[in-house]
Amino acid sequence: MPNRSRRSALGAALALLSLSLVDSATSAGAQGTGAPVPIPTVTPYVLPTAIPAEASPIPIPSVEVPPVPAVAPGYNAPAAQLPTPGIAGVAQQPYVGIALEDAVTMALMRNPSLAVAQSNRRIAAYQIVAAEGAYDVHFQVAPSYSHSVQAPTSLFAAGPNFGPFTVDTLGVNGGFSGQTLGGTRFSASGNGSRVTNNDISNAFNPYYPTAISLNVTQPLLRGLQMDDARRALELARDAAATDKDTLLVDAEQTISSVSDTYWDLVAAWRNVAIQEEGLRNAVAQAQSTQRQAKAGAVAPVDVVESNDQVATFQDNVYSALQSVQQLQTQLKSLILGNPADPIWMANLVPTSSVTRAPAEPSVDSVIVAALANRPEIAQLRDEQKTAGVNVAYAKDQLKPQLDLSAGYTSNGFAGNALSPLSSPVDSLFLGEVASINQLIAVANKSLPPGQQLAPLPITAASFTPPSYLNGGIGTSINSLFSNDFPTYQLQLTIGLPLRNRTAKGNYGAALEQQRSLQVQEVALIQRLKMESANAVQMLRSAQSRLIAARTAVRAAEEVYASELRKYHAGTSTTFLVLQRVINLANDRGRELQAQTDVNKALVNLDLVEGKLLANSNIDADSLGSQTLMLTGSKPPQP
Repeated sequence: MPNRSRRSALGAALALLSLSLVDSATSAGAQGTGAPVPIPTVTPYVLPTAIPAEASPIPIPSVEVPPVPAVAPGYNAPAAQLPTPGIAGVAQQPYVGIALEDAVTMALMRNPSLAVAQSNRRIAAYQIVAAEGAYDVHFQVAPSYSHSVQAPTSLFAAGPNFGPFTVDTLGVNGGFSGQTLGGTRFSASGNGSRVTNNDISNAFNPYYPTAISLNVTQPLLRGLQMDDARRALELARDAAATDKDTLLVDAEQTISSVSDTYWDLVAAWRNVAIQEEGLRNAVAQAQSTQRQAKAGAVAPVDVVESNDQVATFQDNVYSALQSVQQLQTQLKSLILGNPADPIWMANLVPTSSVTRAPAEPSVDSVIVAALANRPEIAQLRDEQKTAGVNVAYAKDQLKPQLDLSAGYTSNGFAGNALSPLSSPVDSLFLGEVASINQLIAVANKSLPPGQQLAPLPITAASFTPPSYLNGGIGTSINSLFSNDFPTYQLQLTIGLPLRNRTAKGNYGAALEQQRSLQVQEVALIQRLKMESANAVQMLRSAQSRLIAARTAVRAAEEVYASELRKYHAGTSTTFLVLQRVINLANDRGRELQAQTDVNKALVNLDLVEGKLLANSNIDADSLGSQTLMLTGSKPPQP
């Protein structure tokens, strides 16, 4: 008996056996309950068949469907040739091999966001330098000259003959000032000048005044622990650390994105090979079926079935090529910075070997590594430091002002001493004194001894400047350092704001910000614990699927080979052989997806543990530098 006749007889026997079993079950149910027991079904409805409804054990529910309008009546897919079996946007050649490490390096070097983050990091470094400038010593020197003509306002402020008097001053002022990290403010200054005038009351012309001053102010309450300069410096340092951590976060995300795309591209290329292998198997089966149909061994419909499967695999090949095109374009956009780069027209071929999964880590070890390495943890620590600085500053502002200031000034003076008789005022005064003394002498002649008046002790010598002041600028400087004319100052400044609401409000806001960061820390640790558990479970599940998929592929290969042998021996059908081809392709696809999931799970595990940068041997100082060079500017070095 031919195989087809044997299969038809076997099918009829199985159908009769099924109907007899159904009738037996229905009779048994009717005897036990008095009514037929319907068999449950998960199908929404059953289409009418050749079996009468009353003879079917499955009830056919009433189904109402909406009417369908006539859309494109007579539509039929037009006949067309297959498109070019290639990838759009690239040439068939060349194939450019690229390793995962090179792809990661290229992406990090040209990433615009990393370049911006690197610029922000350098800006923060310059801001630290600017904040440290508050402790620079400021030096200032100011040479000066002035010529003044003034109207006479009194006998002691007039020129010769009570005319205008002029003053010419040539001098220089200089000094330096600064403050220390402890908040102490200091200054030292010195000045010297040469003054020439025609004031009739002057005893020196010209004369040389000089002075040296030292001043120190130390806050005792507000500003002792924290002041504006220290706050600005601490905030600048924290901002620089935060910018660096932000840069590392962006870099790790870039590495993760490139790695995932890379392994997806690996899977896409391998999927093309799998689908092409399935296509070749389907074509071989279709050719074999055609030969057998010509010989009359199989029905012509088997040829149609084989051709249908060839078309399905052909479509799968084009879909796989589309995935390759999308993924390699995505990878190119991540690693290429020049739109004119010839690699845009090439096919990217991953060359890195499949990652071998290490021993599965424990969740606790992953959490410990995440807490030690994740830049997000460092970011939070930087924000907490910033909040601590703001709290310390706001708390310091609640204190009253209590500043102690001490000052010392040494003055020097010298000049060209004038004769008292050269001054009209002095001459007039001395003449008056001489007349009074003459009157006293006349009066004393008539007074008895013991009652006589003493003459006024004022003479021309009384108006003569001391000799140590007679000289030039050198004499003035000598008297300056001899401390002949010192001045000492001591001052205590007390400031008591009556309500100080601004400081209280700022302090409350700073404390609230600090408490908010504490809550964020708990939330971040919880998120890391969740991510750690998920990463380990993801790796475990991917490895399990990979092992199962490999076993399934081995079995599918053996089953396909066996089914093919049976088909050639005449004990199998075209349908079964094609089904084995489909199952083999599907199992190989599942193995490929499982291997890709393992690779991506390892990338995710490194991301959770914060080890992506270390494993890639990336220097944080070079991140984004290539993009800066493309713009024509060299990255500055603070």
